[in-house]
Amino acid sequence: MTLISAKRGHQRYIRSMFWRSFIFIIVLFFLSNCHTQTAVHDAYQPPELLVDGLDVGNLEEVGMDAATILKALTKIKRGKFNEIHAVLIYKNDRLVLEEYFTGHRHQWDAPRHWAGLIDWDRDEFHHIMSVTKSITSTCVGIAIKEGYIESVDQSIFDYLPDHQHLSTALNENITIEHLLTMTSGWAWYEWGAPYSSAENPIIGIWFSDKDPLSFILEGEIVHTPGTRFSYYGGHQILLGEILRHASGLPIDRFSQKYLFDPLGIDSVDWATRFDNGVIESAGGLRMKPRDMLKVGVTFLNDGQWSNRPIVSPDWVKHSAAPFANNREIKIPGQDSGKHNGYSYSWWIHPFKHDGATISAFLAGGWGGQQIVVIPALEAVIVLTGGAYTNRVKEYKLIEKYLLAAMSST
Repeated sequence: MTLISAKRGHQRYIRSMFWRSFIFIIVLFFLSNCHTQTAVHDAYQPPELLVDGLDVGNLEEVGMDAATILKALTKIKRGKFNEIHAVLIYKNDRLVLEEYFTGHRHQWDAPRHWAGLIDWDRDEFHHIMSVTKSITSTCVGIAIKEGYIESVDQSIFDYLPDHQHLSTALNENITIEHLLTMTSGWAWYEWGAPYSSAENPIIGIWFSDKDPLSFILEGEIVHTPGTRFSYYGGHQILLGEILRHASGLPIDRFSQKYLFDPLGIDSVDWATRFDNGVIESAGGLRMKPRDMLKVGVTFLNDGQWSNRPIVSPDWVKHSAAPFANNREIKIPGQDSGKHNGYSYSWWIHPFKHDGATISAFLAGGWGGQQIVVIPALEAVIVLTGGAYTNRVKEYKLIEKYLLAAMSST
């Protein structure tokens, strides 16, 4: 009996220790979870409501996981995605995330193209680089809507009166659409040399003794227009001048009247101009992140801002789908892979979300500038950055964290 009693006592002791340990683990889990939720709550602050036409909300209201967003913000601060300056998320008709970080201003002739460090905020203008191309394209779409330009099928020489002497049998068939889609047929190729080198044809314009338009137009035609993609900002510089001759307004004044004023954007900075006054309409614009977001929201809403038509739904449709053979493009210096398309000066990219593939169209710029429009999720993401000589890792950030935090419903 003594041995049996001892065994029973030992079993009771084991069961007691098991349940004590189990309860202890449950309590620890509960306390840890509460601490995590408190940390998320303390770290996340909903965007401030301003008088700028953007409604604001919080992550919970739109079904987004705050813990996943917190992980992303922590990794950004630690430099896991190289230098990112701002992250904004617009979801279900409201701005729900607006975060800014420390980083460098851009300076073309400085090491790594970095000027001094600053703490970025919503009031700072940021060089948006080739996002400018999408703004220029938008202005062309507006010019067609307003009747200044008849069609994208017109020859570029219909609107270049000072350069008629450069029209040839090979380049006279280049149309406005060929400029928008970078399928002009010119040999110009911007990705073949660093942006610190005069060998890069977008930089070479500045070192030429020719005016910018002549430099571009005298390029060698090596492909039939409309058949081959070749990345070159000279296309959008020409579009800026076509717009000026068509409307009588340079692109800075045209964009302010027909795009930025209707969006409630009171100030942008067309910061870069050539010596003869031509505006660098391929990469020279500076904007604030909230204003970049407004452009994306307009495209998300089929060309409307606050129920006011800005650009036609047809233009949005052309911007959201690859043109002809503009597919499977690998963009150097970033982690987007090779599955990129190019449309009316917007990029097209597939993202994975909840086990499915969804399509986004993006205004993208060197160093990590992005306006990402994701119709399937009713979302727009804006990023700015300073990864001019480092690899841009924002596509991983978007897919693994920002989209992963979003519900499909």
